[in-house]
Formats: sequence, structure tokens, C-alpha cells
Amino acid sequence: MPRRCSLTFFFLATFVISPLTSVVGQQRPWSTMLPQELVELDLAARLRFDKNATTMASTDFGHLTQVLPAAVLYPSSVQDISTLVKSSFSSYLPFSIAARGQAHSLKGQVMAHNGVVIHMGSLNQTQEIRINVSSSPPNFYADVGGEQIWIDVLSATLRHGLSPPSWTDYLYLSVGGTLSNAGISGQTFLHGPQISNVYELDVVTGKGKIVTCSKQHNSKLFYAVLGGLGQFGIITRARIALHPAPQKVKWAHLLYKDFSAFTRDQEHLISSNNGEGFDYVEGSLIRDESDLDDWRSFFSEKDKEKIRSLLATNHLIYHIEATKYYDNVTAPTVDKNDSSYVGFLNRVHDGELKLRRKGLWEVHHPWMNIFVPKSRISDFNEGVFKKIERNSTTGPVFVYPMNQNKWDERMSAVIPEEDVFYNVLFLRAAKNDWEYLEDQNKKILSFCVKAGIKAKEYLPHYTTKKGWKDHFGPKWSKFVERKKSFDPKGLLSPGQKIFTSMPWQRK
Repeated sequence: MPRRCSLTFFFLATFVISPLTSVVGQQRPWSTMLPQELVELDLAARLRFDKNATTMASTDFGHLTQVLPAAVLYPSSVQDISTLVKSSFSSYLPFSIAARGQAHSLKGQVMAHNGVVIHMGSLNQTQEIRINVSSSPPNFYADVGGEQIWIDVLSATLRHGLSPPSWTDYLYLSVGGTLSNAGISGQTFLHGPQISNVYELDVVTGKGKIVTCSKQHNSKLFYAVLGGLGQFGIITRARIALHPAPQKVKWAHLLYKDFSAFTRDQEHLISSNNGEGFDYVEGSLIRDESDLDDWRSFFSEKDKEKIRSLLATNHLIYHIEATKYYDNVTAPTVDKNDSSYVGFLNRVHDGELKLRRKGLWEVHHPWMNIFVPKSRISDFNEGVFKKIERNSTTGPVFVYPMNQNKWDERMSAVIPEEDVFYNVLFLRAAKNDWEYLEDQNKKILSFCVKAGIKAKEYLPHYTTKKGWKDHFGPKWSKFVERKKSFDPKGLLSPGQKIFTSMPWQRK
């Protein structure tokens, strides 16, 4: 045994690739970037090293970077994930691990250079039912696998007349992925982000332990993981709060020439809600006619005629999209039956299908998402919307407010320190010249710094420790403490580049 270990170390240290016999008796190349002990584990047959698997796991929705892993794990159970992490944690040469859901990240956040990417969707291929709904009052909830996508959660819960209260605008994202960030949309002002609507989690920590946590039990891990960017554990199950589901949606569109009136009305719409107000509020920009027909546009032809008339005399128009949910009982009191609840929540998917037909979905997406304090949103409008972005029409731009009191400060997610703040989202896309759009993003962030606007990035990406420290601010020391506690060897989510000083996170 000592001689075998020394030989293994020699191969690893010199990066020589040699064929080893797998547990199923077939010859296959073994990556010497990984410890040879992996071949002796039960999960070895579910590790793939071939080019097709590693190339698939080397890109994400952003298409801005490519990072090759050494292998991809297709787990048949949560225990496989635990075994993989334990193997790395106990190895004399630990390897990095990234959980990949729908890979809707932008800059390699779900990648693991020379490590192992876990294809979470593989859990959905097992015999186990991974969405279980409890419809017994008083507490409605759904136990959902971290690999599940929200459209499937919606379908399963609606069969019981129930629905999660908080969503993202795009439902083809994984549960674990959105909960690792926050999960936001036009319902956030009312119900909080998706992370504020979770009762319980099952998490595989950086030590390979499978831990059930909630506000009452293992609460430190629970609060760390929600909005924790995958740094403290891999979410394998979430217990999601459910509410009685509405059936219909009344959809209203408001147009503004004046930014102050636009923000004042949005803030009024989210300021108080006793069950009679709107259920969803989002604002956006209309810069020219191209915004009327982009993939996120839902205007009728009649609406488009009015907007064209306004654009003739105004360079920039502001638009509020607000909805009120109702059901068949209250339908007679509503002017018009605008949309089904499912149709409204899943409306962005129609836009995706349009782009796919045109070959415009699998392109570069240098998106940027930032939270801007209410007190500085007018300055942001003057400096960014009217100047930096004046001639840019490379995708929809959204700007809408949220309430700080709907977020739990104990969670890892970071927001501005004001009662109300705005989500500003630039959905940029380009087939080729994406570097120009990235430069636009940098100009916007630079403007915020110079103007003293204390904005916070959502889906953040920094390349320096200082950048991450500034992002987390007062939460930084707690974030580091949590990392040391739950992932002391820095194995998880290396693509975030938060803890790059770990020697095994090779560059």
C-alpha cells in the first residue's frame, strides 16, 4: 500500500495520464488531476471523463468563458454527491467541485477547472419522486429536489391548487441555483425573494455531510446557504412555502415620460398591500421601436401604436407592468380576462422559443444585474439610462423597486442598506461583439463608484479579494467564518472565485 500511494502521488504530481481499469472492467483514461482512489468508489461508473461530457460542463448561459473540468459526475442519488465530496475532503490532494443545475450563470460560476462538475439533473432520472406536495392545512409546502426546475414545481403544486408565492421571471431555472443566489422578480416586493420562502433544506456540506437545516435546526448552515453562492453546501432538497394558487391575472401597462413620476408610482404600488393592491410590479425602459418587438415584449398592437406616437417626441419612455391575481369566483368583478396564472408566470419561455428559432438564444450574454438604493435611482437614470446607455438597444432593461424588510439579513445575500432599493437588469446579448457590452457594464459600475452610489451586484463576479470584501461589506467576516466552518478546504463552487488562495484551485 505505501508503494501504491507513492506511485499515485508521482503520477499526480507529474500530470501523466495513464489508462486504468474501471470498476466495470473497461479501459478508460483516468485524469491524473484527480486522486486515483476515486476509481475504487461505487460512484466511479457514473464519472465521465470524455470530451463530450467535459465540454458540456465547460460553458454556461453567458458563453463568456470556458473552463474544462477533469470529470463530470452523473449522480444516481444524493449519497453519490456526499461520497464525492467526502473523497475530496479526505484526500491528500483535494479537488474542487461545482454543482451544475441549468447553468444559467454568466461567468463560469458553475464551473470547476481541473475538478469535478456534478450534473444535478441526473438526480431527476432516478425512480425517486423528487417533488412532493403537502396540501394539508395549515402549512402548505413542497419538498423539492435541488435539481428540479421551477416550471415543474409550478405544474406539480397547481395539481393541488397551490403555488409558491415568489418566482423568478424565467421558470426554467433549478431550485438549487436560484436559492443559492436569491430568486427575484416582480413579486419580490410583496413576498420577498425565493430564499425568504424556504422552510427547510437538505445540504451536502464541503465535508461531505448530508445535513437537514432550518431556522430552528442547524440554523447557521441554513442562513449561510440561502444566497450563499454555493460556497457552503450543495442544496439537494428544499421545502418551499406554498399558498393557494390564483387562476387568472389582470395585466396592466402604464407609460411615463417623466422618470420621477415613474419611480414615485412604482414606490407607491409597493408601499402598502393589504390584499387589495397589485401582486406583481416591474418597470422597464422603452428606447425605440426595437424594444416593442424584443423577446420580452408583451404589448398588443394597439399598445404599440400608442408607444410609437410617444417615441416620436420622447427619446426614452418608462413602462410599468403590474398585475392583479384573481380566480373564477371574482372574475365577474374584473374588466377583462387577460391571462391564465400559468400563462403569465411562464410568458418569458415564449420569448425564449422565438430566439431559439432565430438562432439567437445560444449567444453571448454579458448581462448585468445591480441593486441601486432608492435615494440614488434618479442619479442613476441621469448618468446611465440617459448617457452611458443612451444609444444602446442590445436587449431589455428592467428597473423596479423592492422592500428591504422582505429580506432576511441573517442570510448570505447582500442588498443595499435602504428601506427601498431598485433592481436594475440589463439583458444584453450579442453574437460577436460582446466585449463592447462588457465594457458598457464596467462603465456603469465605474459611474456608480465615482458618483458614490452604493450599489450591489446581484449574480456578482469579482476577480479580487478586495472586490468581494467590498461587495459583502459588514457581512464579509461572517461569510469567511461560514466558509471555514462548512467548507474548510474550499472545495465548493470555485468558479465564483471568492476564495482563490486555496492551493488546489489551480488557475
